[in-house]
Amino acid sequence: MSPTTLPTGLEQGHVTFLGAGPGDPGLLTLRAVEALANADVLVAEHEVLDVVRVHARSGVAVVNTDPSTDPAQGTGTPQLAVVDGASTTAGAPAVRDAAHLVMEAARGGRRVVRAVSGDPGLDTYAAEEMLACAAAGVPFEVVPGIAAAVGVPAYAGVPLRDAQGADVRFVDARTASDRCWTEVGASDGTVVVSTTLDSVAAAAGELVAAGRKPDTPMTVTVAGTTTRQRTWTATLGTIAQTLKQAKVLPSPEGGRPVIAVVGERSAAAQREQLSWFESKPLFGWRVLVPRTKEQAASLSDQLRSYGAVPHEVPTIAVEPPRTPQQMERAVKGLVTGRYEWIAFTSVNAVKAVREKFEEYGLDARAFAGIKVAAVGEQTAKALIAFGVKPDLVPSGEQSAAGLLEDWPPYDPVFDPIDRVFLPRADIATETLVAGLIELGWEVDDVTAYRTVRASPPPAETREAIKGGGFDAVLFTSSSTVRNLVGIAGKPHNVTVIACIGPATAKTAEEHGLRVDVMAPEPSVHKLAEALAEFGARRRDAALSAGDPVTRPSERRPGARRRRSTT
Repeated sequence: MSPTTLPTGLEQGHVTFLGAGPGDPGLLTLRAVEALANADVLVAEHEVLDVVRVHARSGVAVVNTDPSTDPAQGTGTPQLAVVDGASTTAGAPAVRDAAHLVMEAARGGRRVVRAVSGDPGLDTYAAEEMLACAAAGVPFEVVPGIAAAVGVPAYAGVPLRDAQGADVRFVDARTASDRCWTEVGASDGTVVVSTTLDSVAAAAGELVAAGRKPDTPMTVTVAGTTTRQRTWTATLGTIAQTLKQAKVLPSPEGGRPVIAVVGERSAAAQREQLSWFESKPLFGWRVLVPRTKEQAASLSDQLRSYGAVPHEVPTIAVEPPRTPQQMERAVKGLVTGRYEWIAFTSVNAVKAVREKFEEYGLDARAFAGIKVAAVGEQTAKALIAFGVKPDLVPSGEQSAAGLLEDWPPYDPVFDPIDRVFLPRADIATETLVAGLIELGWEVDDVTAYRTVRASPPPAETREAIKGGGFDAVLFTSSSTVRNLVGIAGKPHNVTVIACIGPATAKTAEEHGLRVDVMAPEPSVHKLAEALAEFGARRRDAALSAGDPVTRPSERRPGARRRRSTT
């Protein structure tokens, strides 16, 4: 697809100017998600492309405006690139031609979403493009977003107004005139300044020159609302020295946008109590989760709630059994009434049976009259999604042993059939089979799928694992330890090792790993909870000692130096 060639659509087109917010994907509005799902063409600024693209439908034409060539940055002519699927092609039209491209697509009957960071009403280019659409008779709408000047202070724990309702002024330091600085300097209200990291001291100097006292509190936040967020608290007179001591200036990152809040009533002095986001127990931690995205979905969500950045790396791959005949006979036996029970011990077992059902044209109705057992919350959810509600889930430990504790013994009076169908992995332990036989049941122990070692992750991930780029790794079984070390190497000694139980911990230690965290019970969610408690204790200890709060990966030699040059 060429840079300016877009797919045709319906006769009547439409443009939605959409605010993507300041960076946190969770701050998109419901209306924004709806508009993205219906878009034929998505024109997005580079910094918000990843935030909005995930909500766009398959096949949407994506136009990426590239800020690396913004003339305001002094680096040449801005470019547009049309992204079709996984490919990206750099094009010739300038960013100012985005309005022409948007209108051309809309006139061709496409539903166009023009996404900008923050709020469209505060974006100069978006305002120009709206006027162009209005002049050309192209219908459009505006979906507001959270402006960085409002959202970032909220995430930094800096309320802009107090009980007395202080005046709040907003200043863009990149375009502010002398008159603007004079007006905000003469007021005693809160000033929110949009600027860049290397221009913060200059903005502070402008406010002091305009009449603000040098000891006026000031906060500066970079990468606001993301897990890379960092905030410094100082005064107008000391902010330059504070940034210098933090070793963030001078550096290639000096041009990064920041939000600074200035004022006696800006609650800067109370930030220690109000900093809810950066004080999360695992804030900014890169946590390696040796599972597939499907398996790790709820676990990764839980880690994000603690402020972590989960990175899923599958260590096993699931393949069909080498001899499928046993599985085929068992599934047919379900239909003919051979079994009293079927027990699922994993999501993969549910998936294997469901695929066989679909192969034979069966659905959840084939389970009629059969009791169903499930181990684990995710396994139960997978069954419910299939249309089957489990009759038995362990009331205690979510394991084979926990299931056996609740499993009823065979009773020939109440159980017309004495046989249990157990679809499972080829490497599963015999605990459940032996326990069911002891309870009087006959068991058809069927290999429903095979687990094999997954392919190695990308070189970048392997380097991060071995070089200390991850702050923690969660091991949910002994096999995940063996397989991860086998396909990617041993985690660096600064990485926090968290294990789901004693057996997994023993395997980790046998591979030369130091176990730092162990779940109080064998549950992936209890494991994540235990890691969060570890992170909270580590943070509290640093604060009590008067030390800066750092992530484990920042302790490795050269970590700070390398981070400052990326």
